[in-house]
Amino acid sequence: MVTFTSGLQLTERNLVLTGYTEPNKPRLGRQVAERLRMRFVNVEEVIEQRTGDSIAVIRQNYGERRLKTVECEIMEEIMLHRNSVIRVNGSTLMHSDHYERLQRTSVMICLVARLDAILQQMHLMLGARYHDPVERGTQLGHLRREWAVRSKPGLHEIDATDYDSDQVIAAILAIWQEMAIERA
Repeated sequence: MVTFTSGLQLTERNLVLTGYTEPNKPRLGRQVAERLRMRFVNVEEVIEQRTGDSIAVIRQNYGERRLKTVECEIMEEIMLHRNSVIRVNGSTLMHSDHYERLQRTSVMICLVARLDAILQQMHLMLGARYHDPVERGTQLGHLRREWAVRSKPGLHEIDATDYDSDQVIAAILAIWQEMAIERA
């Protein structure tokens, strides 16, 4: 059994996935969890299930403060998880001490892509709204908040720009295995 300096064995560690590379982010996390035979937890889905509203509706109807309160409550519960793949937004990790606390029990991976590729995806996703400077600015602000976590220590980055889904999953699994070898 591989043991980490914190006393946790690899089978007790979490794998935290964050970052922005595509609109359908949770799909990769689910596939990684299946391959590792671990539970998958998507923080956004937990928030939406708990409140009965989408993130956008919570933000619009109740404001950012309410959303952050719910996020914090859920993050407190998620930090108790072990042997899970956790999909969480970079902006959520940057709030409070979530990153530092999760890092103690997790391997942290941030998926990134070149800005030109992100802008191309944004153009396809937004269609005509992409040409609205306010809409595009909102999306770029979201990207900046997602990627703020990249400044944190101990974060493994994968540039998924030129990778297909299978290659991204293989890169994530390689980091997970590398952590097992380093800790052996």
